[in-house]
Amino acid sequence: MKKQDIPQDESNLQSANMTEMLYVTDENNNYTTAQSIGWGAKKAALDESMALINERIEEAKQNVANNIVSPIIYFMELNKMDLQVLAAYVGKWQWTVKRHAKPKTFKKLSDSTLKKYADTFGISVDELKNFDGK
Repeated sequence: MKKQDIPQDESNLQSANMTEMLYVTDENNNYTTAQSIGWGAKKAALDESMALINERIEEAKQNVANNIVSPIIYFMELNKMDLQVLAAYVGKWQWTVKRHAKPKTFKKLSDSTLKKYADTFGISVDELKNFDGK
């Protein structure tokens, strides 16, 4: 792709003040890099994936409100993590994090364990404890 042909379509990258680096050829046909704020196909893919992520976040929020899962699941989804990533951040086995995702078990967690989760999510222990999904 020539440098002057780089797509500059509006996308989620632009709203986050980010750009994508592309390899292009300049006027002398030498490879160089250039920045793009996005292009149509990538925008469609990003929009679809963000919609799916937002659905998962909303579903987790509803599950917390209905006392199906603990707030750990909501904040895990909000921070775009999965059990494996979260377990690594808090230094626990995945099965332990799964157990902590149950409301009954969550209520019994020590403040030091809750602090590990809260620090990982960038919130306070009180925010984690008191999140009710509403």
